[in-house]
Amino acid sequence: MNRIGIGYDIHRLVEGRRLVIGGVAIPYEKGLLGHSDADVLLHAISDAVLGALAHGDIGVYFPPDDDRYKDMASPVILRKALSIAADEGYRLINIDSVVIAQQPKLSHYYAQIIESIAGMTGLHSSSIGVKAKTNEGLDAVGKGEAIAAYAVVLMNQ
Repeated sequence: MNRIGIGYDIHRLVEGRRLVIGGVAIPYEKGLLGHSDADVLLHAISDAVLGALAHGDIGVYFPPDDDRYKDMASPVILRKALSIAADEGYRLINIDSVVIAQQPKLSHYYAQIIESIAGMTGLHSSSIGVKAKTNEGLDAVGKGEAIAAYAVVLMNQ
């Protein structure tokens, strides 16, 4: 049986934090604010996996008000989502994603991000889509105040 899930995440950009997208540290003067490392792409993928299984979102498993998860690396979240899927007999088939950021430009990092996600998921890089868009100056993302991400996954049992 096939299952499809969609995930979304957004975090505010602030000074004094490291910018991590898809498990890759991106040189930039700001980073994403969050309870964990605030990796919007891994959060969106994790939510998509959990959504495909009808298991809610990552906040169910890693509540943002629980200090045990403070500054946690987002690959831990993705591994948990994939472990839940495996326990139910599902495997990840592919991922498609979009990161929405006015700055920094992410196209130079696509290959690194794809390889990073491949390493975390066991997928071949040809099964992982990563794209970046701007918001053309509109809303908080377009004004450079935040970065957002969407992800869609296909899972099979």
